[in-house]
Amino acid sequence: LYSYPVFMAADILLYDATHVPVGDDQKQHLELSRDIAQKFNNDFKVDFFPLPEPLIYGNATRVMSLRDGTKKMSKSDASEFSRILLTDSDDDINSKIKKAKSDSDLIPDNKDQLQNKPECLNLLNILSACLNESIEKTLVGYAGKEYSKLKNDLADKLIQVIGPIRIEILNLLNNKDELNKILGMGKEKASTIASPILKEVYKIVGFR
Repeated sequence: LYSYPVFMAADILLYDATHVPVGDDQKQHLELSRDIAQKFNNDFKVDFFPLPEPLIYGNATRVMSLRDGTKKMSKSDASEFSRILLTDSDDDINSKIKKAKSDSDLIPDNKDQLQNKPECLNLLNILSACLNESIEKTLVGYAGKEYSKLKNDLADKLIQVIGPIRIEILNLLNNKDELNKILGMGKEKASTIASPILKEVYKIVGFR
């Protein structure tokens, strides 16, 4: 029972979630949440847990490794240059993007050709997500150009997006009193929502 997918399902069901924002790679975990909810309802002949629906937004629904465009970006990857962290400095972001895997060809002029260039597709997906525009629109500005232009612009945009987030993270980590206050408020709010649901679950299964 003590595994990530089960914990994720518990976090979802404990709050009667009906819709959950997830990345494309987490959709299978949400399916487990639905299966557990449905089995609980069927086994105990109740209509208690809603079956949560996935909400998958934007272009970067599955961000891939900067070193291998066929693998998901992961913090467990041995290479620090495979990923961008929200605490990375501007120099770190710039260095990682500049060293991201690419090839010697020019950037294609249509999305179909990107299917054979996973690293190029990944960089364009990340940039289009940062710009909040379609990848087709982003591609127009880079078709026929070298990767250096794309990497320079992507690094600049990521620095612009991540910079304020990094500052807020570091501010909170350096202000433990404020951080603990926020965590305490969150705990209280979560408990207020979850406690009556958990109490009803105990009643349904006969624990109380």
